[in-house]
Amino acid sequence: MKSPCILIWIYIPFFLFASFIPSATSQELNVLSFNIRYPNPNDGVHYWPNRKNLVSSIIRFYDADIIGLQEAFRLQLDDLSADFPNFQWVGVCRTDGSTQPDPDNEFSAIFYNGQKLKVLKSGTYWLSPTPQVIGSKGWDAALPRIVTWAQFEIISSGKQFYHYNTHFDHMGVEARVKSAQLILDTLQPIIGLFPIVVTGDFNVNPETEVYRTLTKGLNDAFYTSEMPHHGPQATFTNGFLFPGAPGTRIDYIFTNDQMKVLRHAIISENWSGLFPSDHLPVYAKILIE
Repeated sequence: MKSPCILIWIYIPFFLFASFIPSATSQELNVLSFNIRYPNPNDGVHYWPNRKNLVSSIIRFYDADIIGLQEAFRLQLDDLSADFPNFQWVGVCRTDGSTQPDPDNEFSAIFYNGQKLKVLKSGTYWLSPTPQVIGSKGWDAALPRIVTWAQFEIISSGKQFYHYNTHFDHMGVEARVKSAQLILDTLQPIIGLFPIVVTGDFNVNPETEVYRTLTKGLNDAFYTSEMPHHGPQATFTNGFLFPGAPGTRIDYIFTNDQMKVLRHAIISENWSGLFPSDHLPVYAKILIE
C-alpha cells in the first residue's frame, strides 16, 4: 500500500496541471436565428402575449448564447430582457435608427449572453444604395431593411468573432439580390481575418440567385454541420399551420471558414399546435477555431 504522502505528492501536481488546461467548450457557441413574428393583435391566439413564454422556453432549453432576432419590436425585446436578465442586445429600429421608436417597429437585434460575450463594437446599416441613410428603402423593397452587426469577444477565452443579422424584403426581388451583394461587400475587409456568423430571414429558398450570391463567400451551416441536420427541411409555418411548410427554407445561419459547425437544427417544437412564431428557429452549435 502506498503511503498517503506519496499519493498527495502525485495528486497535487496533476491538479495544478489540469487547472491550466483550457476548457474544451470555451470557444463553443449556441447560435439561433429566430424570426419571432411582430406583435400583431390580429393574430388572435397567436398574438405575442400568448407566444412570448414559448420563445423564451426555446432560448432557455437550447442554451442559446447569441440570437439573431428578426421582426423584434422594442416591446418584445423588453419582454425577452425581463426573462433573461443576464442578456443584452444591440440594434436600432429600421424606421428611425433609434432604440426607442415611436411608433414601435422592427429591429434586427442581436440578443446575447452578457456573462459569456462582450461587445467590442457594433452598428446598423440600411439595405439600400445609401446604407448610412436612416430609414432608406433599397431598390424595389416594400419596407426599409437593415443589417445589425457586432464584434464580440468570448470573455473566457478572448476569442473574437463578428455576428451579422438581417431580414431581407419580402416583396422586392431586386432588393434581395442587391442586399445579398451589399452584405458580401461589407464583409470583404474582415472575412479572412475573423470568424463570422450571419443569421437572418432572407425570404428566399436555396434555389435562388440570392442564396447563390451569399454562398460565394459564406457557408450554409445546414450542409457544413459535422452532425447531420436535425428537424424539418424548411422554416416557415404558413401562418402557424405547418411545422416547416415544404419549400420554405428561408431562414439561415451562415458562417465563414474560421468557424466549425458541430450541429445544426430547424426547431419544430409546438405546444398543442401553438408555435412560438410563424417561423421556425434555426439552431447551430459552432466552434470558433
